[in-house]
Amino acid sequence: MTALGAAPGAGAPGGLGWTFRRVLPAAAVAGLFLALAGAFGTGQAPLFVRLTYWLGMMLGGTFTAVMTGEWLGRALKVDRCAWQWGVSLTATLVPPFSVVVWLVSDLVFFGRVLPERLAGYAVAVLAITGAMTAISMLTTRALAPPGEAAPAVPAPNPFLARLPPALRGAKLWAVESQDHYLQVHTSAGRELILMRLSDALAELSGLEGMQTHRSWWVARDAVQAVQRRDGRAVLTLEGGLQVPVSRAHAPALRQAGWL
Repeated sequence: MTALGAAPGAGAPGGLGWTFRRVLPAAAVAGLFLALAGAFGTGQAPLFVRLTYWLGMMLGGTFTAVMTGEWLGRALKVDRCAWQWGVSLTATLVPPFSVVVWLVSDLVFFGRVLPERLAGYAVAVLAITGAMTAISMLTTRALAPPGEAAPAVPAPNPFLARLPPALRGAKLWAVESQDHYLQVHTSAGRELILMRLSDALAELSGLEGMQTHRSWWVARDAVQAVQRRDGRAVLTLEGGLQVPVSRAHAPALRQAGWL
């Protein structure tokens, strides 16, 4: 039989080393218990034979399951709490494990291979592997080392959420005030929205950019060049857009390294 203590899969807490340190001792304890108990009809064999058989099966099976689970997690791009990982791992392990358990068990305890026993071994391997996989999936998060919480997904910027769907994935270049409206300049085009610049600045605070003029806000990475005209700075943005810098905002921009 095999023990699937926990195969890590993609994003497993603590990594592969943490998984082995957690499951291999448990597999050894389980193998020792099964050997002493003479589980599954092995009680007639000498104790040394039972210990060799059960410890080898449990440790070897667990090692193989961990490595297979690691590979499957990366291939499927899911962590080991996902049902795709559990089903795929069980389906991958059961056929080869059944054959190994059948051959080793029959040779060790009966001295010859009995084909009619393969189906019974397969059912037992399926039950144990499926149960251990489910337990592993359910306990993964509970047994994660402290401080290994999944990174929080940042909330979408509220200003960008105001844009039409076609522009939300675009690169924001600048926001220009036009009376009661804002002209939003992006890499995918422009959009006019009803909003005051003072209100927009509060929502834009989470983005890297600054107000350059009473009528303009500019994204930092959109700036391509800085020029001087009549003693005042002018920013050239991606797409060739020219944005003025007022005297009132120049000191803050200079301090931030824009000018």
